[in-house]
Amino acid sequence: MAVRLRPKFELRRMRPDDLEEVMVIERAAFRHPWSTELFRRELEHDWSTILVCVEPLTSAAGGRATERIVGFLIYWLVHDEVHILNVAVSPENRRRGIARVLMGETEKRAVQAGATLMTLEVRRSNGAALELYRAFDYRAVGVRPNYYVDEGEDAIVMVKELRKR
Repeated sequence: MAVRLRPKFELRRMRPDDLEEVMVIERAAFRHPWSTELFRRELEHDWSTILVCVEPLTSAAGGRATERIVGFLIYWLVHDEVHILNVAVSPENRRRGIARVLMGETEKRAVQAGATLMTLEVRRSNGAALELYRAFDYRAVGVRPNYYVDEGEDAIVMVKELRKR
């Protein structure tokens, strides 16, 4: 019986030359995507990190290794708190554990930075995201009414306390 291995994903900080590829995912993932300019600004802020998840690829011609971005996560580290702003995975790569890998790496980096709290907002209707965040032990602590103004949808505020080392 053949065993199928999961492809290896690599995580790294987003670079300016990743912008076009990241914007394709952003536009596919959200009804009201962030602008290219917003992403450029996030790349410049000391407190902001954009992690990209890349899948290594090998082209048949010459065996030269390339990669494609399959997801990303944006977070802010302010004092001892990490706030997750945006998590997105390209539609054709969903249900492969990419968001889980990004969330795990973000938490690891938060702990290394001495953060004690992680926060995020999520659409009330986003069942898949709510399930993911609960799997990482986030708990709902409140609601921001009409947070997503264009649809009038509420956001659920979720937090996770991190243990000190």
